[in-house]
This record gives sequence, C-alpha cells and structure tokens, in this order.
Amino acid sequence: MARTFWVETLGCPKNQVDSDKLAGTLLAEGMAAAPAPEDADLVVVNTCAFVEDARAESIETILALGDARRPGAQLVVTGCLAERYGEELAAALPEADAVVGFGVPVTIGAKPTIPSFDLLNLPRPAVSAPWAYVKVAEGCDRKCGFCAIPSFRGRQRSRALDDVLAEIDGLEVREVVLVAQDLASYGRDQGRGARQLGLLVREAARRVDWVRLLYLYPSELSDELIDTIVATGVPYFDLSLQHVSAPLLRRMRRWGDAGRFLERIDRIRRSEPGAVLRTNFIVGYPGETEADHDALLAFVEQAQLDWCGFFAFSREEGTYAAGLDGEVPASLVAERLAELRELQDAITAAKRDELLGSRVEVLVEAPGQARSYREAPEIDGVITVPSHLPVGDFAEVEITGAAGPDLVAVPVAGVPVGVPATAPTPAGVAAGRAGS
Repeated sequence: MARTFWVETLGCPKNQVDSDKLAGTLLAEGMAAAPAPEDADLVVVNTCAFVEDARAESIETILALGDARRPGAQLVVTGCLAERYGEELAAALPEADAVVGFGVPVTIGAKPTIPSFDLLNLPRPAVSAPWAYVKVAEGCDRKCGFCAIPSFRGRQRSRALDDVLAEIDGLEVREVVLVAQDLASYGRDQGRGARQLGLLVREAARRVDWVRLLYLYPSELSDELIDTIVATGVPYFDLSLQHVSAPLLRRMRRWGDAGRFLERIDRIRRSEPGAVLRTNFIVGYPGETEADHDALLAFVEQAQLDWCGFFAFSREEGTYAAGLDGEVPASLVAERLAELRELQDAITAAKRDELLGSRVEVLVEAPGQARSYREAPEIDGVITVPSHLPVGDFAEVEITGAAGPDLVAVPVAGVPVGVPATAPTPAGVAAGRAGS
C-alpha cells in the first residue's frame, strides 16, 4: 500500500504553487495524497514568514499538526519560515522531523540540507479547480524598505516563456492567475534581459479563456501593458502601491505618489471603464504622520478602488525599515486601520450594489459558487449561483442580490452555458483558440 502525504499551505498564492509542485514530486515517487493530515505518513507544512502574524500562524500550525499526526508519521517544515530561520527553527521545534528550505527534496526518512533544484523547475500535477496559479518567476531584485523576501527568496529568476506556456497547456483550466514577487519585471533579471510580461499575457490568452495578473509594480505599468491586459477580456489590475505619501514612499524605498498613481488609474479606466482595481496599503510605517494618513484617506476616497487591503507595519529583522526611527504607537495604527477599512468597506459595498440588475459572465468554480472577471480567486468576494450550474463552465447570470463583498445571481434564461459570451475578440486570441 502506498505511503501517504498531506501538504498544509500557508501564506500567499506563490506558496500554493510551491506546494502543488512539492505534491507533484511526492506523487511521482509513488506516494498518495491523504484525505486528512491525521491520515498521512508524511505531513508537510509550507510556511509563510512575511510578517509577524504570518510567522505566528506558521508556528501554531506546525504545533497543531504535530499533535494531530498519527503515531509514526513524519512532520517536515518547509517554505519561507524554514528558509529564513532554518537552524534556529529546527532547534526551537523538536516536534519537526526535518526543517528544509527551498529546493530541498521532501521525502520520508531523509533530512537533506543542500538545495538540489529550483521549485520553479518541478513538474506541476493536475488541478481539480477550473483555475490555477502559475508562478512565472522567483525572487525579487527590488529593495523595498519593509520587505525581507529578497534575503531568503533570492534575486529574481524568470522562467523561460516556453516553460510557462507548457505548464499552462498541461493544466487544462479555464483561467490562469500569473504570480511572482515582481510580476511586471518578468524576463528582466538582475538588470539583464527584456521585460516579457506583455508577450506572456498575449500567449497565455491564446490558451485559456481568462488570464489574470497579481501584483504589478506601478512604475512598470506602461500604456502598452494596460492595453494588453484589457484586450484579454479580464481588465483586472492588482497594483502594489503600499502608500501614497511621497515622503513616506521614499522612506519605503518605493516609487510613486498619489498623483502618479491616480494618473495610472485614470489611464486604465480610459482604456476600459469597467476595469477593476485592487491594491494594499501599509499603515504605521516608521515616520508615518497624521498628514500622511490624511493623504491616504483622501486617495482612497478619490480613487474609488474596487478592492483594497490595509495591513499594520511589521518590523522585519534585516530590513532597512528595522533600523528606522519614528515608530507609530500600536494604538494609533489600530485607529488608522479602522478608519481606512470603514471607508473602503463602504466603497466596495457601493460598487457591488451598482451591479444589481446587471448581466455578467461568470466562471463556475465550485458547486453554487462563481466569479466574474471582477473577482480574483481566494482574495475577493464571490458570486453565489444555483448549484446545478456545471463547475468549470461559463454562464451568463443576472445579479439579484448584494451583501458587502459578495453577490447573488441567477442564470439568464435562454443563454447557453459553457463558452464565455464576452470572450476576448482580438484576431490573434480567436485564432489561437480555434487551433487549440
């Protein structure tokens, strides 16, 4: 009988891709996926270490799964926490049988310490959902003041275009979500090479119905890239802004300010009035003043973003920001977060209410649950639909209800289910699908 495994994934979509590829190697070795962690011979925890809360969640999960595993089962810790705090983590967690970093084979009984491959190069197993994340690069060349990712993920390493497209072909899904630490710089690593994201998006759009991009650095969002994204039929823009105050952004070692961001947003909306925008902001970065906070509030009100997240600054060891003065009291950070979230929640709810009575194309991703181009999987709201709609099909629906970030819809009578009625129409995309 085959040995079994369970992979628990924490953190961002990029971690999920890593977990999928780790699972693929275990399946290739003859192991089988377990229905639950307590049924597995090997339990793998793919950890996150981006901020303090993520590290705490990772530790709690490791301890909980260590207690829940069956007698004789092995517990292996991998991912960002393992890479960043390897030996220290291993010493602090005797519950773990092994703590291994990126590129270290995860197998029963083995405790290798030297990476032998790059996770980007691992084969990808089949997915059950009609959509999938596809990681196109690893690492990051930027030096943002608050971020420790380059210290343990390394410099940017872009995958070959043909390798990415081959993975997309093999997934056989309706939607791919392209992810990377710095997606817009795909193809240009350590100052060498040419950016290829536009080409990748166009080629991916020949293969799947929807192509979605997560995490675009605003300075790289050219007019050409905007138009390329709009032409796919999924005008969804996830912009990495972090703040809008010019002095504070300089302290963050970031590009931009409110005026530049608003200009890009306006350019997107001129290209496609129905475009959807998402971003995240850090609140309480060292030196953030009341004027900085007021500027952010004003921007949120003016920009009218569809989706927006706000996160308290986390002081990360080894980063530029770790040595900055001007710490913002936790109580004040909490007040600012509450004020911003209240404002954005009202904006998001109003935008969802505006969709009442409209017809939209949706991808059914689970029984009774669908998304339009306006919603990224696992991040934004969802659309509740009748459970008889086939998973993996597109359907035209009418929005009949709205509750905060979520919507309720019913199928439009007489409209066939299956192929998106509002699919991208550029000649190249149509020709690509006809030949697939």
